[in-house]
Amino acid sequence: MGAVTIQQVARAAGVSPSTVSNLLTGRSERMLPATRARVTAAIEQLGYRPNRAARQLRTGRTRTVGLIVPSVGNPFWGAFARELEHAALADGYNVLLCNSERDPERERRYVEDLWDDGVRGVVLCTSLPSLQHLAPVIDRGLQLVTFDRPTQPDDPASVVSISIDNNVGGFLAASHLTRLGHRKLAFVSGSLRSVNRTGRFQGFCSAVESAGLDVADMAVWPTSDGAPFGDVEAAEIGRRAAHDLFSTDDRPTGVVAVNDMTALGLCRGLRDLGLRVGRDVSVVGFDDIVLADLYDPPLTTVRQPIAQMARLAMAEVASHSGAAPTESGRSVLLRPELVVRDSTAKPPSR
Repeated sequence: MGAVTIQQVARAAGVSPSTVSNLLTGRSERMLPATRARVTAAIEQLGYRPNRAARQLRTGRTRTVGLIVPSVGNPFWGAFARELEHAALADGYNVLLCNSERDPERERRYVEDLWDDGVRGVVLCTSLPSLQHLAPVIDRGLQLVTFDRPTQPDDPASVVSISIDNNVGGFLAASHLTRLGHRKLAFVSGSLRSVNRTGRFQGFCSAVESAGLDVADMAVWPTSDGAPFGDVEAAEIGRRAAHDLFSTDDRPTGVVAVNDMTALGLCRGLRDLGLRVGRDVSVVGFDDIVLADLYDPPLTTVRQPIAQMARLAMAEVASHSGAAPTESGRSVLLRPELVVRDSTAKPPSR
């Protein structure tokens, strides 16, 4: 038996083939609910599967979403990819995953290739300050949704942003330590040349100042502006930071790491030095990856609501499908949550 055709679905539903096509391509706004139900029932009864290649030839687009992350070497991005795929499948989309390592040229090539393959919606997770390297494709009609990157002043008008308030997250992490009595803190990160990391560091500084402390007395690692982002090497960055910061007499008693993988590497480095996490040194991470609760001691961290953020990002991609590129974007800013576990405590008595 041959494949079911759109004409067979139309006859079974008592409608024209163009009506079936309108439903399949998302142009069913003016269709009566009863008509939509009959067509949907006929599709399910006959087991009709749309020809994706033919649809792309007709419409110039495919029901695929591009997802560009720094690197799935960080479990946080793998978890977000899983949540976005779950939301996409529920909407009848597939997800194509790309790892950019925050390289603008690599992002540009990925976006152009996705566009050429008929992809019209991309979720971008690299948080670089400028999107100008993607502006030509955005101007042609690409719907770009940025994740964990609040809208910036020079962003194209159609860009949509789904993000937590990273300033609040950094503030929650550092103020948790100051409330416990820590007066000598450190902030550990790879490069701060991304919007989300800059926000976390600014929140850290605000918490220090709110506690009546001097930011200049706090340690920031690394000190070089040209440091790599370290998305793949985050754990090793944390481990090196521990050896650098705690091999001197002027040691911090509490550390805020830019993400959980950096925090876990830091914890490993502290153990190398014979220091006990949660007793000699308190450590706070960021993201709440699955490993955070499994580590010994379990890691205090700042949780991002990634399932909710993934659903919001996918909803924006789906709702803008076929929209004109001049349509205005919007920005959604969610509040992160501090999750307190055993890696933080009062500073040790001297």
